[in-house]
Amino acid sequence: MTKKSIAARRVTLGTTLALLTLICFGGTSHAQSPTPLGSFGMWKAYTYKESGGQVCFMSAKPQKAEGKYTKRGDIYAMITHRPAEKSKDVFSYITGYTYKSGGEVKISVNGETFILAGQGENAWTPSDALDAKLATAIQKGSTMVVEGISSRGTKTKDTFSLNGSGDAYAAISKACGH
Repeated sequence: MTKKSIAARRVTLGTTLALLTLICFGGTSHAQSPTPLGSFGMWKAYTYKESGGQVCFMSAKPQKAEGKYTKRGDIYAMITHRPAEKSKDVFSYITGYTYKSGGEVKISVNGETFILAGQGENAWTPSDALDAKLATAIQKGSTMVVEGISSRGTKTKDTFSLNGSGDAYAAISKACGH
């Protein structure tokens, strides 16, 4: 992944994280508040406008979060479309703790494994092609398991239901014209 694409993913993730926090915890923001597109099983879909145009994303929380930790923040899996940037299927993960430096994050969807880069409290795929492959697996799968290691060496395992993910993906794709 190039430095430019890493920086672009971080900006994309940062904006989406700010809006997700607004949705979950309320408060004020300079960005437009997201408009819900609907709840689909365990997944929720949203759209909003930013200076670059329409943004659509879907998100879910895990049904089960395992690990021997004493404190952990919110956990989310997301897929985001930004048509104005010709960006589609960008997968991002918020883990609720700081990842081990240089650590990898392993995602399993119905027997298929994906390796993501973890930095800070976030993880993302290293390429657009892997984003598209993971987005397809999430839509077609039934369960997703995310495993990582915190900066303190704590191993975690988060299990997501993919029930409704296909419908949530269809909603964000329709709203963003994909």
